Amino acid sequence: MMIPTHAAPLRPKGISFAVLAAVLFGMCTPFAKMILGSTSPIMAAGLLYLGSGLGLSALYFLRRTKSEQSIPYKDCLWLAGAVFFGGICAPVLMLMGLQHMSASTTSLLLNMEGVFTALLAWFVFKENFNGRIALGMSLIVAGGMVLSWHGAQGFSFPIGALAVVAACLCWGIDNNLTQKVSASNPYQIATIKGAFAGTVNLTIALIMGMRFPPLQVVIGALSVGFIGYGLSLALFVMALRSIGTARTGAYFSMAPFVGAEMSLLLLHEPVGSFSLISAALMGTGVWLHLSEKHIHEHTHDHLEHAHSHILDEHHTHTHITASDTEEPHTHSHVHEPITYTHAHFPDIHHRHKHES
Repeated sequence: MMIPTHAAPLRPKGISFAVLAAVLFGMCTPFAKMILGSTSPIMAAGLLYLGSGLGLSALYFLRRTKSEQSIPYKDCLWLAGAVFFGGICAPVLMLMGLQHMSASTTSLLLNMEGVFTALLAWFVFKENFNGRIALGMSLIVAGGMVLSWHGAQGFSFPIGALAVVAACLCWGIDNNLTQKVSASNPYQIATIKGAFAGTVNLTIALIMGMRFPPLQVVIGALSVGFIGYGLSLALFVMALRSIGTARTGAYFSMAPFVGAEMSLLLLHEPVGSFSLISAALMGTGVWLHLSEKHIHEHTHDHLEHAHSHILDEHHTHTHITASDTEEPHTHSHVHEPITYTHAHFPDIHHRHKHES
């Protein structure tokens, strides 16, 4: 079936979600550095993610509505992989690296997460990209690396940096696995990840004989985890469903820059004038993504799934009950094969192949 060309849609909310997620996560790094002064990386990781799970569990039950789809059993394996790589391994590795490096340098080295996320999305999970997107990603990463090199006063790859890069690889895997379940309730996804990851790392720390830090540090870690890991992750999931993995990762690459600036303000860590060059590079990269227009004729294959949606150009199906007409709403629905020409992103409805 062929339907007419539609005008380009407004910028999706996913961009705003990704940017806000980046800001919240970036702000977390200097506070994590402070927490490490009182406890070990494993204990800190456990407390941060436990705070994420506890805080989001409250939000999940308060905001629980029929407009969001619960995680289906068939997606549990994807989520389990995301919890292992992104919730258990990555934070411990990042905090181990943070012990040996300044918060500003660690923040900026976290740009590698965007690189790994994009490379895996493009070459393993076959998400579409073009020269403009690749150039934008390269500029964002280059901006962070320039500032990292200058701020580190002779950038090298000691054990701390290698640990942070390994954490970024784990988060890159996590981001691509989480995209597979992004049609489901983002608060439920983030709650499960935080609760399981926090409990596992905390249990490991206690088995190894580590003690809890002072009460004020525990409360601080739980609070930072809720904001910097929990809310950030929920927003990240909402961005994934809207604009795809690689583009979400690109916008999220602003997080290291936010973390570096916060480190300078809170910890008074030195950094040179290269920050202006870095800002220009990253700003140009973000602009390339914001101004992207991806329009071509494409075919939607037969698809049956469930997620929160409204009645729009992709959702013209009939409804059986009156409650299904409330917007947004969630129920299992079928997309019939259709050929379309309109502006789009690689969201949950546009995972088609591209010839070039």
